[in-house]
Amino acid sequence: ALIWLLIQPSQVQNGFPENPRPRSYLFKLASDIWKRLFRTRVRSAGLVPYITLDRGGRFMMAWNFFKFCSGLRMFGYLMILLVIAIIGASYLAVVIISCGPQLFHGGFRAAISIFILVIFHFLLAMLIWSYCMVVFTDPGSVPENWRRLLDEENPETVASANSSDFVAPIVRSSAWSPSTSMARTSEGGYCGRCQNNKPPRCHHCSVCQRCVLKMDHHCVWVVNCVGAGNYKFFLLFLMYTFLETTLDTLVLLPHFIEFFGEAKNRSGSPGNLAISFLTFVLNLAFALSLLGFLIMHASLLLSNTTTIEVYEKRGVVRWKYDLGRRKNFEQVFGTKKAYWMIPVLSTEDLVNVPALRGLDFPIRSDV
Repeated sequence: ALIWLLIQPSQVQNGFPENPRPRSYLFKLASDIWKRLFRTRVRSAGLVPYITLDRGGRFMMAWNFFKFCSGLRMFGYLMILLVIAIIGASYLAVVIISCGPQLFHGGFRAAISIFILVIFHFLLAMLIWSYCMVVFTDPGSVPENWRRLLDEENPETVASANSSDFVAPIVRSSAWSPSTSMARTSEGGYCGRCQNNKPPRCHHCSVCQRCVLKMDHHCVWVVNCVGAGNYKFFLLFLMYTFLETTLDTLVLLPHFIEFFGEAKNRSGSPGNLAISFLTFVLNLAFALSLLGFLIMHASLLLSNTTTIEVYEKRGVVRWKYDLGRRKNFEQVFGTKKAYWMIPVLSTEDLVNVPALRGLDFPIRSDV
């Protein structure tokens, strides 16, 4: 579809182009997608030294042993092919083999099959939409002027920021709102590998070789980091994948039971039964594993904690970013209820909820 738009001649009617998006925008979109999939990096022979700070605040030389982790990105591309293969096998087993033939019989079985197919295609569409958003959405990188942008939102913190512009960590605080008991934090740190200051809750990814805003983890299934920019999309991808695999497991359960029955009682061909059996096992395994993963991330979401911060949270009586379950949920999904179940963030939430941008986070006033 993108190639078709690029080769179309620009049509002008009444002095205005018929397509509101110019061709240069489409070229930029194609270039961005290509860079996201195949990000170029400088190859280095051997280990790469970098300068960091020890506990006493003195500069020291260190070696980046995690430089070789960037090779895991090539493994992630194979995982994307695996996801496509599992989706294709599930579609074949559920739609073509299981529910499709029931439509020709009519009656109650046809009605049940239509109901299952509607739910199956809806969950599949939401799954693919969420997956593409996780893969192609940048989780967030540190802008060069992130401190100036933060000071423009908090003018009263400029004086304290200028006095400690380089030394890390930098701790500044200001009143968030007179009507709330929370405060706003701007503490940050310094990344010795990127040789740059970084905002709070920002961590360096050894696979992507850069600092990621509010980094949760690097996921090989999406060939991308999960951070402030795509954490909501990642949670929706987990939820819709769990619902889809659970539905597939329930639909294919009769075929799984039939596979172990006697040959004279089998209604389908051996090939279809084998495909249904393998697809049932795959979907059951994914559903069980995703259930535990969903429970873990639900607890992290309601406590406003990332996977990396679980270790930082140990021994802390009150987690400074825990604002209550409702506010913690809004820090990731926004305040617009209409956008909660779709992988899209509203413009109003991006403006009014600083945590969605990954540069500034509200904290408890009693911490």
